Amino acid sequence: QYSPDNVAGADGDTDPTEITFPGCSCLTSSCVVHTCSCLRLGENYNSLCLRPTGEEEEYTRPVFECNAMCQCGESCQNRVVQRGLQLRLEVFKTEKKGWGLRTLEFIAKGRFVCEYAGEVLGFNEARRRIQAQTSKDSNYIIVVREHLHNGQIMETFVDPTCIGNIGRFLNHSCEPNLFMVPVRVDSMVPKLALFAATDISAGEELSYDYSGRFHNLPITNREQKYLEEDNRLRKPCYCGSRTCASFLPWDSSLFSAP
Repeated sequence: QYSPDNVAGADGDTDPTEITFPGCSCLTSSCVVHTCSCLRLGENYNSLCLRPTGEEEEYTRPVFECNAMCQCGESCQNRVVQRGLQLRLEVFKTEKKGWGLRTLEFIAKGRFVCEYAGEVLGFNEARRRIQAQTSKDSNYIIVVREHLHNGQIMETFVDPTCIGNIGRFLNHSCEPNLFMVPVRVDSMVPKLALFAATDISAGEELSYDYSGRFHNLPITNREQKYLEEDNRLRKPCYCGSRTCASFLPWDSSLFSAP
C-alpha cells in the first residue's frame, strides 16, 4: 500500500502525524536565522539544498523545519522535506539486486530526493517482525539511532514492507550517492530524508548506505568483530563499488534477546 508519509505501526505506540511542536511567530514569507525559533540551531537549507555541516562540527546538527503551527507562509525556505517528492524517479528491475530506483533528471548535490517512509514501530514490534522473517524475505525495516548530547540514544524504527513509499526500492551501496538525515517537522518523530551526496546524472541508480555510516562515524573494532561473527547470516552485496564490503550491512540488535 503506497503512502507518501509515515503512518502509525501495528503497536500504535507512536503517531507520526501528531503535532506537538509549537510554531514560530514569523510573519514573513520566509523565516530568517536569529528571529525564527525553528532556526535557533542555524539555517538548514540554501535554495532547496541541505547546507553542509561545517568541518569544525564533529556531529551533524539536528534539522527542524517550520511546521503546521508556524505563522510563516508555504513558500518559506525552511519547508523542504515536508513538501514531499519533487523529482522524477523511476522504479526499475536491476540485474542482481531485484528492484531499484533511478532518477530521470539531474539532481544537484545537497538536494532533497525522497523520504524513507513506512510504519513507525516500537522496539518490541520491530524485533518481532525481524525475528519472524525467513532467509528468503527481504528486510525493509530500518533502525535509526541518534546520539544526544547527554549520552542518550534515540531510536526510530520504520518498516515500509506493507505500507510505504518509493524509498523502499532504494538499494544499498558501499559508495552511495544519497545520505539519510532525520528531519523533524511537527513532532519528535523524524522523517528519514534522503539527500544527494554528490551531483547525480539523469539515468543513474540511487542508493544509500544501509548502515548509516556514510557522513557519520567510522566503524569500531567491537562492531567489526560482531560483523565477522554474523557473516553466516548476512546477504551478499552486489553494489559493484571499489570499496564493496561483500555483504549488506547487518544490525544484530533486533535479533538478540531483550
